[in-house]
Amino acid sequence: MGREVARKTALPDGFERSGAAAGNPPDWYGSALVVLPTYNEAENLAHLLSQLRNLPGDVHVLVVDDGSPDGTGIIADELAGNDAGIRVVHRTQKLGLGTAYVAGFQFGLKSGYRYLCTMDADFSHPPQSLPQLLDRAAAGAGLVIGSRYVPGGRVVGSTLPRRLISYGANWLAHAILGIRARDCTAGFRCYRRQVLESINLAAIFSNGYSFLIEMAYYCERAGVPIAEAPITFVNRTAGKSKISRAEILKALYTVIRLRVRPG
Repeated sequence: MGREVARKTALPDGFERSGAAAGNPPDWYGSALVVLPTYNEAENLAHLLSQLRNLPGDVHVLVVDDGSPDGTGIIADELAGNDAGIRVVHRTQKLGLGTAYVAGFQFGLKSGYRYLCTMDADFSHPPQSLPQLLDRAAAGAGLVIGSRYVPGGRVVGSTLPRRLISYGANWLAHAILGIRARDCTAGFRCYRRQVLESINLAAIFSNGYSFLIEMAYYCERAGVPIAEAPITFVNRTAGKSKISRAEILKALYTVIRLRVRPG
């Protein structure tokens, strides 16, 4: 596994190890969907979608746009009109990261994709690392996290306050909830469809970035095999960060709520 960190647990029912045989394309080719929530990402979207669609394996993309006033949704429609591998869901207002993920997961499951991935639209998550996550999922992991905090992972250009927020949220999740994944707040992920089918997505209380903690918690509690693949996280260079003080407080509340009432 090199530098990747993986849980050495038996696979739950419904999982099988499906790595490609020699000479055959990987199992995820033609069956991977990236759920891409957007809000005011007009500067980044076309370039990001081009990179994702040029990856091997015909990776499809679902843009979930929350009524971006900068025209992100219009750009997404134009790109989708020229590429059948791009789809767009329009929402009339900013409804939050968690609900965007759920909408994307529901679309992907209904459409028959076997691998459903998530990432940010600001190039903080390197598109070229996506096949690495998909390979680990095809090898048997139910959830693969593109991680800043395993050997080989690193952070570039992030401010000290943002790093402290990230470290603090992960520390709380580890100390209070016992989550073992080192980067449980990372949004660069790949889920196998069996994992999402086994979780009552409609019952997840969290929204925003705390959704990521809650999903990691339920996956670990269910015994889902989790792997972390190292990535270089680059702080956004275009657009504006969506993290707010309210999001930080929500994450703290989520950790405490899951500890008191694990669901």
